[in-house]
Amino acid sequence: MTIALSRDSELSAERAEARERIYAMPLEELNPADPDHYPTGDMHVIFERLRHEDPVHFTAAEHAGDLGHYWSLTKWEDIQAADSNHELFSAEGIVALNRPLTAEEAAAPYNDGTMTPEEMEVIRARGSRSLLSMDPPDHEAHRGAVSEGVSPANLSAMEPLIRERAGAILDGLPIGEEFDWVDKVSVELTAMTLATLFDYPQEKRRQLTHWSNVFTSQPGPGMPAETQEEKNAARREWFVVLLDIIHRRRSEEPRLDFLSLMAHSPHSQNFTEAEMLGDGGVLLVGGNDTTRNTISGSVYALSKNPEENAKLRANPKLIPSMVSETIRWQTPLTHMARRTTRDVEIRGKLIPKGDRVVMWYVSGNRDEDKIENAAEYIIDRKNPRHHLSFGFGIHRCLGNKLAELQLRVIWEEMLARFPEINVIGEPERSHSRFIKGYETMTVVIPRRN
Repeated sequence: MTIALSRDSELSAERAEARERIYAMPLEELNPADPDHYPTGDMHVIFERLRHEDPVHFTAAEHAGDLGHYWSLTKWEDIQAADSNHELFSAEGIVALNRPLTAEEAAAPYNDGTMTPEEMEVIRARGSRSLLSMDPPDHEAHRGAVSEGVSPANLSAMEPLIRERAGAILDGLPIGEEFDWVDKVSVELTAMTLATLFDYPQEKRRQLTHWSNVFTSQPGPGMPAETQEEKNAARREWFVVLLDIIHRRRSEEPRLDFLSLMAHSPHSQNFTEAEMLGDGGVLLVGGNDTTRNTISGSVYALSKNPEENAKLRANPKLIPSMVSETIRWQTPLTHMARRTTRDVEIRGKLIPKGDRVVMWYVSGNRDEDKIENAAEYIIDRKNPRHHLSFGFGIHRCLGNKLAELQLRVIWEEMLARFPEINVIGEPERSHSRFIKGYETMTVVIPRRN
């Protein structure tokens, strides 16, 4: 206990220093998209300050690293309004805030070595297109092609399989020994479910996890892809595998996995290969990161909030409420980005046509004007599903019910087996402005007396 208290004191001192430093910075220098803020939690201090002092914040290019200039929406109401208005805030060609790709990088998945610079430039200029980065009417055709895969009937049919797998994973955990919860539970369950959604071989399920990790991280030492060349190679590998599966599914009987649905959709004959790659990537990342990081986040949050943990164990009927509170508090995807289709004024700030606007869900979910005690983790809130994590409007998360299902099932099975799950130290968090996640988290499940 002494060690834990000492570590907590160190963390408190670090947070106090971070708060003082962030509030001392000139407001215009704040760059909420700097990925260095996310493993430490400093972004919460930045967003707190922006919500109070500059809720529609402009980050100029000289303060944005390699991202170029952009605008940040940090208040709940502004985020919801923008997310619900695709005519004014367009998703065309954009999902998240990233540095602009070169023509060679944009064409990397499709380039077999014969593409001319002019052809690569056409791909770059067209931008990334997927069901998340399209406006109507294309959006409806692409989303509709795969939506049956997560229909209520299909999820109901999947629940026994998810429960069986969750039980097998939990029964195989080492009791009384330290282990990495992220790898052995969170990644494993979501990889199994993801492979089912794609009807991909279970023995190769970690390939799906690897591709998702590569796509959502910037290259660098210790990252899933350490160089841009490695990232390009992974994107091409995924592209080749994806197209091969879709082409084979077209000659098979229709099924309810995502790729079969895409292959047999009456619209998909008009989808470009780049669009199918985009749709597949969105489904891959969406099926991996939201659930996996919320599973880890729930274990972490309950370990750090013993009163909430006691509530849950005394009343397992609170599991659905706890799941929703964790999705809010964790906010597994920090943001989505849009472009303005015309000049727009928000809170007295004029955002020019064509500028990028970032909707920071991770900030809106801590907006005290909308949620009482928003920074606190409270599993029995009156309206726990009142959060921004799944987005709004036509791009609301396609798999939100599947995420909630997996989280509910894993916790029902955990409560039936383990009286406690103790987090040891602090987890290693993802170095990402987009994925608010956990790379590793050491836990111990105590032996029963």
